[in-house]
Amino acid sequence: MILTAFLVLLGILSGCSPDEKRPVVFADPGWDSVRFHNAVAQLVAEKVYGLKTEILYGSTPITQAALVRGDADVNMELWTDNVPTYEADKAAGGIVDLGVNYDDNRQGFYVPRYVIEGDAERGIAPMAPDLKSVKDLSRYAALFKDEEDLAKGRLYGAIPGWNIDAILYKKYEVYGLNQNYIYFRPGSEATLSTAFLTAYEKGLPVVGYQWEPTWLSGKLDLVLLEDAPYEKAAFEEGLTEAPAVKVVIAANSRFPKREPEFSKFLSRYHTSSTLTAEALAHMADTKASYEETARWFLKKHGELVDAWLTPEDAAKLREAL
Repeated sequence: MILTAFLVLLGILSGCSPDEKRPVVFADPGWDSVRFHNAVAQLVAEKVYGLKTEILYGSTPITQAALVRGDADVNMELWTDNVPTYEADKAAGGIVDLGVNYDDNRQGFYVPRYVIEGDAERGIAPMAPDLKSVKDLSRYAALFKDEEDLAKGRLYGAIPGWNIDAILYKKYEVYGLNQNYIYFRPGSEATLSTAFLTAYEKGLPVVGYQWEPTWLSGKLDLVLLEDAPYEKAAFEEGLTEAPAVKVVIAANSRFPKREPEFSKFLSRYHTSSTLTAEALAHMADTKASYEETARWFLKKHGELVDAWLTPEDAAKLREAL
């Protein structure tokens, strides 16, 4: 009787029978592009491989720890340079790379193209035709006026707590931009995006941190300001451009044995910043959900479906869509 009661309790706690397959748990560290890629992978998991899926939400450190423990199974967008424990977690056997999602991303200080080149269709004349590099910004503080201190310009920084924010602040200091600019830290991605979008729609000058891919980079014509060529030690001091970060699909080390066929699909899953930004811009323009955007994306890019799946599985996915 005690044994029976114990087994019943285990069944209640586990929430599933021994024969029921455990769902695939995707990590969601909290930004749009990873949610889009999660939606694409979830559709394939459910429609092609008959798997159940779930999402585990949290910050980057929380979802990384969950991936190592096995509470999460897959991270579709692990930014390798932004996770301090990435190499150690791999070396310890906690996680494995299944493939590269994309590695052509960029980040740094951006301005709308019309600031440099103007926009004849919108009646906007060039405001800073000689603006090419971050160092050039020192001559244009009067153009990018800070709303609260009109004697200085406003330079939008990165999100507080992101590794790149500390590096950009060093750049702000070593390039002497602290003499005539306020380094303004937005509280969230939404605040930063709103600042750029509002200025862009009004044809006003704005300068600050952005990265690719985002819905904003897919929707607006932005220019990344030039900087010195990347060199690791100098970059940490704010003296060079940021490198492209390898964004991998990472999994708990036990997951490939548990779901070998789905893991093979993930190893073939490869996109680009341009493709991701295209999907995010579509979502922003149409107000579509992540799943609706994933369906639209898979229908539009049949060449990716054929590259990721066997002919039989590709046909199964198309029928489901």
